[in-house]
Amino acid sequence: VVITGSEKAFAAGADIKEMLPKSFIDVYWGNFLNHWTRVTQARKPVIAAVNGFALGGGCELAMMCDIIYAGDGAQFGQPEINLGTIPGAGGTQRLTRAIGKSKAMELVLTGDRINAQEALTAGLVARVFPKATLVADTLAIAERIAAQSKPVAAMAKEAVNKAFEMTLTEGCHFEKRMFHASFATADRKEGMSAFAEKRKANFTDQ
Repeated sequence: VVITGSEKAFAAGADIKEMLPKSFIDVYWGNFLNHWTRVTQARKPVIAAVNGFALGGGCELAMMCDIIYAGDGAQFGQPEINLGTIPGAGGTQRLTRAIGKSKAMELVLTGDRINAQEALTAGLVARVFPKATLVADTLAIAERIAAQSKPVAAMAKEAVNKAFEMTLTEGCHFEKRMFHASFATADRKEGMSAFAEKRKANFTDQ
């Protein structure tokens, strides 16, 4: 799954005019922004192709994806501090895990932005492509991922994501169990057979 926007902006984020009249009871009792996390529940790998601005909720949405690719004109940031509030859809948590406490703290407290190259250096994005070819380049990689065994790719995604939820010992134990589980699939046998026979694997998602 590839999520993208326009060359000017990846996603606008939450509607500030919609939020303006809301009270604490409105947002707390209504669990405002809770639905945003649905993208994180996808079993399939989700890739963000970011051109232009990914600010506030747009940045948070990108970080909910499994991989972020950026066009060379992309900008990332959490400017909520300038609105008298803080990120509310995972910005303080996912940004810190992605780029470390010090840089995340700076961006959250100042509302500053970082460009695509800075995001790459910091580890927020996986690659930077020319903005004109970003979507095509992203789709090419997505097609390579889609050609893999779907159940095994889901196992791999789940194992990587557990690294953010577990200790190292727990995570390695979970990984081992997923590795063992892959031996219950026909695709594991096909992949190893293809390697031994020096041919391309023909995965059937079984």
